[in-house]
Amino acid sequence: MHIVVMGAGVVGITTAWFLQQQGHQVTVVDRQAQAGLETSYANGGQISVCHAEPWANPSAPLKILKWLFQPEAPLLYRPRLDPYQWRWGLSFLTQCTSARAAHNIRQMVNLGTYSRSQLQALRKELDLDYDHLEKGILHFYTSQQEFDAAMEPARIMRELGCDRQVIDADRAVELEPALKDVRQRIAGATYTADDESGDARKFTQALARRCAEAGVEFRYGTEVLGFDKAGDRILGVQTLTEGRHQVLRADSYVLCLGSFSAVLARRLGLFLNIYPAKGYSITVPVKNPDAAFQVSLTDDEYKLVYSRLGDRIRVAGTAELNGYTRNLDFIRCRAIVRRAAEILPGAGHWDQAEYWTGLRPTTPSNVPYIGKSHFHNLYLNTGHGTLGWTHSCGSAAALADIVAGRTPELDFTFTGL
Repeated sequence: MHIVVMGAGVVGITTAWFLQQQGHQVTVVDRQAQAGLETSYANGGQISVCHAEPWANPSAPLKILKWLFQPEAPLLYRPRLDPYQWRWGLSFLTQCTSARAAHNIRQMVNLGTYSRSQLQALRKELDLDYDHLEKGILHFYTSQQEFDAAMEPARIMRELGCDRQVIDADRAVELEPALKDVRQRIAGATYTADDESGDARKFTQALARRCAEAGVEFRYGTEVLGFDKAGDRILGVQTLTEGRHQVLRADSYVLCLGSFSAVLARRLGLFLNIYPAKGYSITVPVKNPDAAFQVSLTDDEYKLVYSRLGDRIRVAGTAELNGYTRNLDFIRCRAIVRRAAEILPGAGHWDQAEYWTGLRPTTPSNVPYIGKSHFHNLYLNTGHGTLGWTHSCGSAAALADIVAGRTPELDFTFTGL
């Protein structure tokens, strides 16, 4: 078939690759000048299969209330006159039971485990260079209460096959000596040796080049405006390129436009419960290689992740539910720098931080939409939230199976199946 993939982030590009490898003619459409320039541009860098805990859990509602008027809060809900924001928020609350949280963890871990294996196979096959490290992820807690609360999710993940070890502060510093200056503040930690890190943008752009070499057509600088449809079929995608309107026709279509998938889907009368969670990151040059970590880190109390990307350090985190605005909030940016410099003072040139913000396409459950839509020839691969990098290869491989009429090789609740 001829298939149009809407979106050239990490999810769209992996989708294009796996579809092309199944013999389809693929066209990728994106409004940016090249791949990986929006949410995939400067994310946290972690392939965090075994730390995939949903935001919605029994402790979340009280935390959000506590953080409501704190501008530096890890998860900041800014109420707006937006019915989609309120609908998302109410749905989020329904996901905060122990049973729903356990179900969502299983979904996320199953998809993540499969996705990591697909990424590793792809990396071996194509010899992709994206500053990846296979040093695991160390999740450290500076709050005893938060550490105690992490035990149940960690237990569920171990039941699902994740080797998530619960360790003390001494073992944490042994695994990552860069934490030695904050040893006395660590209440405990968990560690998974199988998890990875790497630059999602470099990966996305490297894979996009391989896609082009394999025959995938790219239409950059092209905005998707809407659809032509008849009954339960999509007849074409309305696009705008440098002021020129065109209808792009194909046999099937895949929606991979992140947070904007929900906006576009509404033009079809299709509701996707996706809302943008604006995340922040800083990128700094390494100052002292000996003080800069190798193991990817997660600072639970501040909900920050730290990844070593070659001669750079990436620190990312926090979430702001505040519509589609992408303006930088410098209070939140400086809070990340301050915490990173406090935890790893000699690691990076913290005064040279490059700030970035992006919109994560978040569902209330943190489980993405992957599979068929209500339209016969429109497929969904969107809503991955903070785990687009972690889940991209598995989501794409599974979707390619669904397009081919096969059942994917993992236990996951796919859309429309």
